[in-house]
Formats: sequence, structure tokens, C-alpha cells
Amino acid sequence: MSKTERGGRVSRRDFIRGAALVAGSAVVAPNILVRDAFAKAANDRIQVGVIGLGGRGRHVMNAFMAQPDTRVMAVCDCFADRRARGLKQVNDHYGNQDCAEHVDFLELLGRSDIDVVLIATGDNCHSLVSIMAARAGKDMYCEKPMSVTIHESRAVADTMGRLGRIFQCGTQRRSISNFRFAVHLARTGKLGRIKELHAEQAPGMEGLYETILPGQALPPRDVFDWERWLGPAQWRPYNEKYPTRGFWSAHTDFSGGAITEWGSHTVDLCQWANDMDHTGPVEFWKEGDRYIGRYANGSKLVIRRGLRFGSCPIRIEGDEGWVETGDSGDIETYPKSLLKGRGFEGGYPPDNHIRAFLDCVYSREQTLSNAEVAHRSISACHAANLCKRLGRPLKWDPAKEVFIDDEEANRMTSRAIREPWYL
Repeated sequence: MSKTERGGRVSRRDFIRGAALVAGSAVVAPNILVRDAFAKAANDRIQVGVIGLGGRGRHVMNAFMAQPDTRVMAVCDCFADRRARGLKQVNDHYGNQDCAEHVDFLELLGRSDIDVVLIATGDNCHSLVSIMAARAGKDMYCEKPMSVTIHESRAVADTMGRLGRIFQCGTQRRSISNFRFAVHLARTGKLGRIKELHAEQAPGMEGLYETILPGQALPPRDVFDWERWLGPAQWRPYNEKYPTRGFWSAHTDFSGGAITEWGSHTVDLCQWANDMDHTGPVEFWKEGDRYIGRYANGSKLVIRRGLRFGSCPIRIEGDEGWVETGDSGDIETYPKSLLKGRGFEGGYPPDNHIRAFLDCVYSREQTLSNAEVAHRSISACHAANLCKRLGRPLKWDPAKEVFIDDEEANRMTSRAIREPWYL
């Protein structure tokens, strides 16, 4: 529908594209103009493409479709069965057969009718697809962890800044009440000076490996696109075990195991609570089965196991009190008076996080889990993982983003990117 057909009314999609051009030229519109354009666009919808239709992708896609101002236009996955499930899910929701499907994410990114993409591929492709989406002029909500290496997430953050795109990392616990309250206690001084921040790592994924498997017969591309699944990782012959989550999630070519799996959330919350969203610890070492990061202000990040209250729990300790909480929604504090009159819901729904992202798509303001913030928290996870892999303490310069006097560790901050991909 053209502007003339709408009687001159500015659509949401016209507004988004215009605001993106403004952001890309480093000009900031007054808030009153943004609000006025938003009001004029109230009857249009943000058009969404979904890249990655595994269980998490379909769950978050549902949350996008639940928003009154979005419409999923196209879905993409390199697995045929996942594409079929995702396509049916969208068409059943809208009661039609209008959704398009793609094997290749580049085809979806090339569509002019897509404003925003949900990126829910395997971890291996998060950074690459985010950068390609930005180059295609799309805003994006990208599942965590945002990178496999420090260099890749730095490239994502720099690309979003340079191109003026809106990026929200799927660290949705920043938008959930019990975690927000725990962070609030720390940031407002209710716990005193922060001494230790405890971040749980995922169970059952402690080992990291670099196994190269023997080759097997490659499935037809319309059943499974091995080249697109492999993405920027170094080429190796197909083996059916690689694409299984229990294998790739702890393989260093594709992910980061226990520390990045939950640390994307728990370390991220600790960074936020410690007011360290744009920096990170300056050294890392191992104590027993824990990995410790020390910040320049003397506080410690403790990546560990054994906290309470469901998945992804955190604990923040100050010299005047502490707070502990997790996905169960339970929260405990010392002193107990800090909790007076407060109640929280459990779980980890992405709904509020998605709503916050969409609001930023309109306003062009930075999201709570923007690319720079997400880069800094995943960098701390990657640094702890390198401490684990190398078996020695590491000193980190968060301003220059290099390990001090350690060439081997610095080489491991990046990986070879397979042609024709580039960051």
C-alpha cells in the first residue's frame, strides 16, 4: 500500500526506514518528532523474518506473533522439518497460507518487505547473520550467545554502531522482575560495596572439545543445507552428529559449553549489577571448580555451580547484604527487610524483552541488551573459557581488548572465517 493509498498517513514501516536513515547519518530526531511519527504509524505493523526454527526459535517467534504490531512474513532454516513446523506455526496463527519459507537466510535478508529479523540459529552463526542482517538494512533480535569468539562480537557491536541498526540480544532476564530487582539492589547501594557476583554455569556441558568427525554421505540440500549450517566455521566433511545440540554446544568451533550457555545470562546480569556494561574483569583464574574474574574496582565475578532457585541463578554479595535469585522466581536477601512487600513471577518468558526491542525499533534508542553491552558480557565468558582451555591465569585489558603478554591467548580471541564469509 502506498502513502497515497493511505491518504498520506506515515506507516510504521515507512517510519522505521526513515528513522534508520536518520540514525545511520548520525542525526538524532527530537523525541517529540519520534513520538508524533509513532502515533501516526499506529495502525501498521512491523514485518518480521525468522532465521532459525529450532525449539527456541519457534518459542520466541510465538512471542513476536503475540505482539499486536508485528507480522511474521517469512521463515528460514537449513533443516526441512524445522521449516515445515515453523511455516505451519505461522500460518495456523494467522489463519492463512501467506508465510514464505527459505532455505538460505540470504534470500530472506534480501526481501524488501522485512523490517526486522529474529535470529535463532545455532550459536556458530549468530554473529555472521547479525552482521549480514545489518548490511541488509534490518534491525534484529538475536538469540544468545551472540558470538563464538571475542573478535566476532566486537565486529557485531562495531557494525551496529556504524550502520545505525537496532540490536537486542536475547538475554531476556534483563526484562524479568526478580532479576531486575536483584540488580536494582546492587546498583542503588542497598547491598553496600559490591564484593562478589556469582554467575551459575550450565550443568552437563563442562567439557570443551575440538573433535573432527569422519565424513558421511551428505543429505540433499532441500532436506538439510550443510553449507549454511556450517556457516563461517572451518569446512569439514558432513557428519550427522555435528548438528545435534548435545554435540555442537560444547565444540569450540561452534559454541562455548557451560560458561557461555548460561553465562550469557548470568554473567550478563552480574556485569549489569556491577555497573560494568561497557568494560569487564581485568584478570581471570581458576579456584577449584570455579573461574574467577577480578574487576578493576576490586569486586570479583565468580562463575560456578551450586546456586539455588532454578536455572540461571545469580547471587550478589555486598559488604552490607546480599541477594540471590533464579528462574524459579524465588528471591532471598539479607537483610530480609529488603524484600518487604514484594512478589515475583518465575520463568523466563521473552515477551517483555521483545516489547522493549520493538519500542526501540520505533524510537531508534539503544536497547537494554544492545550489541556493545552483550559483547562485553560474552567477552567475559570467552575469557573465562580461554583460562579454562589454556589452564593458566590470564590478564585482560578491557579498553584495548587484548590479553596482556599472552600471544597464544590473543590468537584465540578470533577464529578463521571460511570464505566467502567475512565480518
